Amino acid sequence: MDVTDLARLQFAVTGSLHFLFVVLTLGLAPLVAIMQTRHVISGKPVFARMTRFWGRIYLINYALGVLTGLVMEFQFGLSWSGLTHYAGDVFGAPLAIETLVAFFLESTFLGLWIFGWNRLPKGLHLACIWLVALTAYLSAFWIMVANSFLQHPVGVADRGDHLALTDFPALLSNSSLVMAFPHVIGAGLFAGSFLIIGASAYHLFRRTPEQEFFRRSLRTGVVWALVGTNIAVGFGYAQFGAIDGTQPGKFNGAVPGMALGNMILIGQLVHLIVLFLLLPLLFRDLLARARWLHPVLMIMTPLPFAAAILGWLAREVGRQPWLVYGKLTVADAMSPGLTEGMVLLSLIAFAGVLALLAVVDILLIARAVHQGPKVDDLGAPGPAEPSPAPVLAL
Repeated sequence: MDVTDLARLQFAVTGSLHFLFVVLTLGLAPLVAIMQTRHVISGKPVFARMTRFWGRIYLINYALGVLTGLVMEFQFGLSWSGLTHYAGDVFGAPLAIETLVAFFLESTFLGLWIFGWNRLPKGLHLACIWLVALTAYLSAFWIMVANSFLQHPVGVADRGDHLALTDFPALLSNSSLVMAFPHVIGAGLFAGSFLIIGASAYHLFRRTPEQEFFRRSLRTGVVWALVGTNIAVGFGYAQFGAIDGTQPGKFNGAVPGMALGNMILIGQLVHLIVLFLLLPLLFRDLLARARWLHPVLMIMTPLPFAAAILGWLAREVGRQPWLVYGKLTVADAMSPGLTEGMVLLSLIAFAGVLALLAVVDILLIARAVHQGPKVDDLGAPGPAEPSPAPVLAL
């Protein structure tokens, strides 16, 4: 492999691993918010416990996902300075907004939600988690704005040696963005819901004493898996019209064609299973009692994540050899002076760090799922403190 292929492989590996964290964050954030909303409306303790338990899993993934994002930032400076020089005025704007506005706001509201348990009024505390979900989607939106510009560069003027941004609203109405962003939202709900389904099936298969907790969690997962797959499949097909008009022949290559075909197969298959098997079995909690089906649900848990990676590969590899489609090739976007040894060393280092973080994430989530809801879950009231001893007047 030459230096360009190594740099492409580096970004593909690190980008794929980072996207696994992102898609789960986008899925769990609104589901945790929905659970807390049900608690505030109904007052039922089970929904508060569900919020704390699934919120703990969300925080594990969020914290480690932030670390993987830092690696992505390093790569732009190390390997792709040609992109920064040629299109940085355009490509950098949505990335800067994502970091300075969406990510900082998301982190702030998340901190208020974590430390606001039993301190903030219920309505205000609930608003914090909804704002976390909203800003998470806002963060994903700006990332997709930047990525869609690479797919279909609009709103720019070519100044010879660089692109100048001339129409910012055009970036926000990019045909490559309009259908792709809802597709990502659907993929997130798909992934978050199936994590809940698989974990709930695991406990129900083991005949957990927490029957009500995991029956309700399973029901929540199935309902929102149907919503997520509907959105992902519907907007996935809707993208073809825009792609045919801007990147004809995008999926003619072996890799993007294979990735696209398998993504569609997984999405359609799971969608049909949810619609015609799992949803009807929610009646009278038949699904919760169908122990023969629970191992199947556990095995299906990774499928949304596999579909997400395949979709990412189809979108990115199909753009080759262009980095900014029709304007800047991948080879021209490379940083000058890089050698194969330098890129290989950074590939091993970056991939190793992200793989380690991914393994830690999976192990911590698996451990949390195995433990089940605990008395010391996120925001749970601590043990009562002893009353202070009376002070004798002197």
